[in-house]
Amino acid sequence: MARDYYDVLGVARGAAEDEVKKAYRKIAFESHPDRNPGDAKAEARFKEATEAYEVLRDPQKRARYDQYGHAGVGGAASGPAGGGFSGFDMADALRAFMRDFGDVGGLEDLFGGAGGGGPRGPQRGDDLQVRLKLTLEEIGTGVEKKIKVKHQRRCGSCGGKGGAGETRCADCQGRGQVRRVQQSFFGQFVSVGPCPRCGGEGSTLREVCATCEGDGRVSESDTISVKVPAGVANGNYIPLRGMGDVGPRGGGAGDLIVLIEEKPHEVFEREGADLHLELPVSFVTLALGGKAEVPTLGGAVAALEVPVGSPAERVLRMKGKGLPSLRGGHGDLLVRLRVVVPGKLSSADKKLLEELGRSENFRAPKPSRSLFSRVKDAFTG
Repeated sequence: MARDYYDVLGVARGAAEDEVKKAYRKIAFESHPDRNPGDAKAEARFKEATEAYEVLRDPQKRARYDQYGHAGVGGAASGPAGGGFSGFDMADALRAFMRDFGDVGGLEDLFGGAGGGGPRGPQRGDDLQVRLKLTLEEIGTGVEKKIKVKHQRRCGSCGGKGGAGETRCADCQGRGQVRRVQQSFFGQFVSVGPCPRCGGEGSTLREVCATCEGDGRVSESDTISVKVPAGVANGNYIPLRGMGDVGPRGGGAGDLIVLIEEKPHEVFEREGADLHLELPVSFVTLALGGKAEVPTLGGAVAALEVPVGSPAERVLRMKGKGLPSLRGGHGDLLVRLRVVVPGKLSSADKKLLEELGRSENFRAPKPSRSLFSRVKDAFTG
């Protein structure tokens, strides 16, 4: 069911025409498709607001709507060219918007410009991204790395100006934007965009720099030092301000984004600030308890106390032996005990194991009746 047009625009029923226009302008500029590419909800809101505006801006249509509601206007607004109140679509909405707000200043507001139809001025350069692969050892201690970057830097020959003799652009007359009129199946469509001759700056150069060919920047390769704090994780990034591309003809520099990638480790697995390790131990150690040697990330060996009668797959926690955290403190090292079964046994070893096997303590417990029942049920199903 269609919403009340006054509610759509957020105005009272007695609102003056200027109030209606102001309310629509705000919604349309926020939800315009060019400002929200691919956003179906924004497009629907733009179309709905334009439909409401087309009725409430017209005294005759508004009077019929006030008396009969949506039935009085056929359930939808008329397109800008008239011709009934049905079939109002996005093309109609865009034409209506361009009719009342298609001036240069309005579109500059839409795209975040300075207003008034003036030139854009120097544009900021692009951000760049590089990937930095680190080992767990480097993450554990923090590291300083040098990376090689190819980026656009200010031209030394012209100081980034692109040349000399700046003059008003003949195509856009210094406005930085040009209007284009296109004919389509839906009628005439007016668009406003940056001037292709001056790139939206409103001025051109009489003398173009031979080094940068008027762009004001040249490609350079630099070696940059990056300080990586201890405890970073895969997907973290470090912004280096001003180390991206500089903008053309005096524009500011973008940033260099250093994206952290973590190399897999042969021994440890990471979970946040904690590390996981599988430690092979003998059956004797599990049964009698004792100390086991555990490698740590820094290369040192730590002593782990294995309790008497530890089952295989038991996980023991070594406090503070994990990675440092960016928020302070250290994670833990979690050691999973893996029993080692010898592949070859001497005759003496076999005799000892056979003797142990005769002891009640080393015999496997007999399956319970409930276990037999579950197995039987699984096969008879």
